[in-house]
Amino acid sequence: MSMEQLSLFDRQETYHPLASRVRPESLEDFAGQEHLLGKGKVLRRLIENDQIPSMIFWGPPGVGKTTLAGIIARRTHARFINFSAVTSGIKEIKEVMAQAESSRRSGVKTVVFVDEIHRFNKAQQDAFLPYVEKGSIILIGATTENPSFEINSALLSRCRVFVLQALSAEELTELLNRTLKSEKGFGYLNIDISHDLVGMIARFANGDARTALNVLEMAVTNGEIRADKTVITAEVLQQCIGRKSLLYDKKGEEHYNLISALHKSMRNSDPDAAVYWLARMLEAGEDPLYVARRLVRFASEDVGMADSQALQLAVAAYQACHFLGMPECNVHLSHAVIYLSMAPKSNSAYKAYEKAKTDAQNMLAEPVPLVIRNAPTELMGQLHYGEGYVYAHDTEEKIARMECLPESLAGRVYYVPTRQGAEKEAEEKLEKIRQWKASDC
Repeated sequence: MSMEQLSLFDRQETYHPLASRVRPESLEDFAGQEHLLGKGKVLRRLIENDQIPSMIFWGPPGVGKTTLAGIIARRTHARFINFSAVTSGIKEIKEVMAQAESSRRSGVKTVVFVDEIHRFNKAQQDAFLPYVEKGSIILIGATTENPSFEINSALLSRCRVFVLQALSAEELTELLNRTLKSEKGFGYLNIDISHDLVGMIARFANGDARTALNVLEMAVTNGEIRADKTVITAEVLQQCIGRKSLLYDKKGEEHYNLISALHKSMRNSDPDAAVYWLARMLEAGEDPLYVARRLVRFASEDVGMADSQALQLAVAAYQACHFLGMPECNVHLSHAVIYLSMAPKSNSAYKAYEKAKTDAQNMLAEPVPLVIRNAPTELMGQLHYGEGYVYAHDTEEKIARMECLPESLAGRVYYVPTRQGAEKEAEEKLEKIRQWKASDC
């Protein structure tokens, strides 16, 4: 081995990224996933009792899927094999499976961890199936993709799926503070960084622990070194991340100002302004699913019956954001924002519910009219439940002259259609229905 190779090897041994250095080795140090790993929770019990089944860890990047597999590797009495779906083919799979089968005959379990299992094609996934079925291996797969679409149904049916969630800003803040004090982290340095800046890193990371740690490491590396400490300022942090908009606070006033600007620009049929505010939010690190949820609400609150296709498009945009994430989903949100801006507007559905809600809250005990009550028992029939009910489908007009509101609210009108877009047809139809019901013949 040459001197150059030795020095390179030495450098690799002495330097490890922060995220690697502080990777938890026990469940007690693991950040987040309380719904799975909290005291008494099912996955924690399975790990502590070394009774893990074949399973799939599904969640976004940086939430601890690989780390959790490493913790299992240290706790289990089984042989543990780490497998990469990126670099391994069927030949490597079959070699590992043969070793696992041999170990099984000797009474030794084998746990096979496959990172990014969604990258395996059907043939590669099928190669695991017989060994999972007969218990030669316990398979643990990690994926950022929906297992229902990316994992063969036969293999998926033999695995338990555990959904790992993006870490909250509070969980990431706790992780960063712990790292600043940890001997494996920056405990050997005196780091001067404000609580606000730690919180900003946590929010910027958007649920990804690896991103949060990488940003912290970069900030410390580029911090202002003084005689007794390393100082990290907002300017240093902005330079490390390359985003002037880091100070955008997803829980602060600016967050609500921007979503208000987006909403009101769409309401005012201004696609240019709406797309600008959308870009401001996304480029500042806003969760695209939050924006998508607001668009779904807008589609019914502000477009509503004037264009019922708007709701379908908004829901489709939400699904696209879920499948792709940033940055790819920015075009789907732009599509939806432009469509909603240009769509005819009606808030009749919103106003109808608000009026009905007021009556419902103030008149909570109004009885259901007897004519539209269900009468599944003889006693209910004797009490006149359903008496006089007319099945609308049996009539020529497909409408019956029945009062369906409580007696105290008879004739109350909640839905008042506009004449915008498709809703003008609904207005004409509703007027005919109300006139027919009001007539005697």
